[in-house]
Amino acid sequence: MSPRSTMVSSAIIGSIHTPSMFPYLPISADDIVSPAVAATDACTAVIHLYVREPQRVARAPTRNGLNAWWDIFATVATLCLASRRVVASKCRLRRDLRLRSGSRLNFVPSMLAVNFALHPMASKERGWKHSWEKSFLEGSRSGFFRNTFADMERIIGELAERFGTLFEFESYDLGHLYKLGHLLDRGLVKSKPFVQFVIGIPGRIGADADNLSFLKQPATRLFGDYIECSALPAGRRQMPHCTMAANPRGNARVWFEDSPCLARRLLTESNPKQVEKITRTVSELQIGAATPSEARRRLQIAQ
Repeated sequence: MSPRSTMVSSAIIGSIHTPSMFPYLPISADDIVSPAVAATDACTAVIHLYVREPQRVARAPTRNGLNAWWDIFATVATLCLASRRVVASKCRLRRDLRLRSGSRLNFVPSMLAVNFALHPMASKERGWKHSWEKSFLEGSRSGFFRNTFADMERIIGELAERFGTLFEFESYDLGHLYKLGHLLDRGLVKSKPFVQFVIGIPGRIGADADNLSFLKQPATRLFGDYIECSALPAGRRQMPHCTMAANPRGNARVWFEDSPCLARRLLTESNPKQVEKITRTVSELQIGAATPSEARRRLQIAQ
């Protein structure tokens, strides 16, 4: 089976790192929009968006900043989607996020990720800038992602059927692939699935080369060519495992939430530098990065 070009996904900002953990953390709208545009210039196909509210940096994060998210999403959509330089803009849908209806849905995300334990990050000694940071990270020890079948049915019905939104299905373990198969069998998922293998998260499958191969095999057996697979390796193995995921016929995601490093113990100042590195790597492997038009065709997103 011959290689095909790799769709590169990137996120300008994640929901995990706190200001004390990463000195280059994007916070303001300009911090987020500028690298989003730069990432598209560096051949990213999908942009993953979070929002941080500058006025709340000294306080614990909130997930109620929907107005700020819509404003930034609209700007990125205008600059990147409208110019056809990126195939999709994607957000993570938290269980407590309520989608708005009416005029605020002038911009609808083309892709959604529905579905972390952060507490190991709190054990490292560091000079905390804000009092909320350590407790915020440690709080995930007792947290969980709610992702019931009822939730999925409601969200798919709200967005896929109403707006034609494509979903990214994150697979943290083998069972998640069979859950996707169940949704397909029931006819709830009608579009071509885009599966993201999430490896290296505490409590889930580890970031090992064997595990990545282990997930690829049942995905191919269950879905055949009717699927696009990508990998999200957390931590220091991000770049090597993204390279492995891309070859052959795979895709990769690089972003701050997975790892803020360009190489081991080398922090990167911006997400576009990670995009540049992975696109350079796949080019040297004679695979290359997918163009927006190719990515749209493969993901079956309207041109």
